[in-house]
Amino acid sequence: MDASTIDIPWNGRAIGLMDLDAFFASVEQLDHPQWRGKPVIVGGSPERRGVVSTASYEARVYGVHSAMPSWQAQRLCPQAIWTPGRHHRYKEVSDQVMAILRDETPLVEQVSIDEAFFDVSPGRYSHESPIAICQRVQKRVSQLGVTCSIGIGVNKTVAKIASDRQKPRGLTIVLPGTEASFLAPLPVRVMSGIGKSSEERLSQLGIKTLGQLAQQDPERMRTIFGVSGPRMVQRAAGLESSRVRGYDEPDEVKSVSNERTFAHDLIERDELEAAIAHVSAMAGRRLRRKGLKGSQVTLKLKFDIHHTHTAQRQLDEPTDDEHVFGAVAVDLLDGLWREGTGVRLVGVGVSGFDETRPHQLDLLATNGERREERQRRDLRALSVATDDIRERFGNDILSYGRDLRFKRDESDTLPMDTRNL
Repeated sequence: MDASTIDIPWNGRAIGLMDLDAFFASVEQLDHPQWRGKPVIVGGSPERRGVVSTASYEARVYGVHSAMPSWQAQRLCPQAIWTPGRHHRYKEVSDQVMAILRDETPLVEQVSIDEAFFDVSPGRYSHESPIAICQRVQKRVSQLGVTCSIGIGVNKTVAKIASDRQKPRGLTIVLPGTEASFLAPLPVRVMSGIGKSSEERLSQLGIKTLGQLAQQDPERMRTIFGVSGPRMVQRAAGLESSRVRGYDEPDEVKSVSNERTFAHDLIERDELEAAIAHVSAMAGRRLRRKGLKGSQVTLKLKFDIHHTHTAQRQLDEPTDDEHVFGAVAVDLLDGLWREGTGVRLVGVGVSGFDETRPHQLDLLATNGERREERQRRDLRALSVATDDIRERFGNDILSYGRDLRFKRDESDTLPMDTRNL
């Protein structure tokens, strides 16, 4: 429904999802006027196994899209202007956009550097038409030199799907009471949380649209998809009810991870162990910055563009120390990798932040065990001191040998979400 419905009363919740259009590329075109109207690709170089982070709409005409291998994008659009990207500039513009949203409502939940949910339900914080607020947001964002698309409906699922329906500069309105009919004809893949494997499984069951998914028995879906099955049915019917958290509320972080793609395959075990330590240290720093400790470790290895494998293990107690969870990640290597197999990407993640286990002190511990515990404390203290030095003087002021080893061999692809860098 278009914005001419502005005068129609809105009854109930009004949840919006603002998505900045081709954000990284748009910022580059803003800062480089000579690039406007031309295909611009922000991404890593083909020579270093780069991946497209963002492509301008002029580049998308040629079939270029996010997450595409750079060599393929270069082949599709050889005349494109390439840039590796600038973390701090994108965050600067993102912060300005989020400030605009917070001018309108305190209920703003940023989900990535270029996306945020916001609640403009008539009542406590606003007595204005939600549609008028969305139009004003779009106008103010455009004055910054970038554009956004907005979807608005009664919940997050509807808002997210609506935001993708008209891009760029789109405003898609799903009035209360029309969400089921809006969702019903759409393919299941448009709903977040349904990946390729879930889509294939649903297709095997004869379920190809959200309307068909909404008609399924929740308990039957539970037997097939586990605890997420009933929620999939609920969301497909437009009945999701999760709230938008306020800006000052802590994020409900489910996992903290880091990964790196390498320009050349890692083949030797010592290379992989060093890469795991390198990536674990980055994850450890993020955990400590967020004040989180997790009890589950995940190791991720990508052997080629199509084959990725993961393994997980529970820890005895939650930790934010890479010397602890990194060692466990190294142990997981044997279950995923065979000597001589090339690895192009290594990732380490920590989750299980809400799981607490009682830890009983061993009064009969040997001197060796006590010495090992003291050594772990000392290593964590070293990590904390390193964090502090890097926060004060920059990431490059202090590097371990393992970091220098991979500095020139990493892919130069810019991470899509730079909020936490």
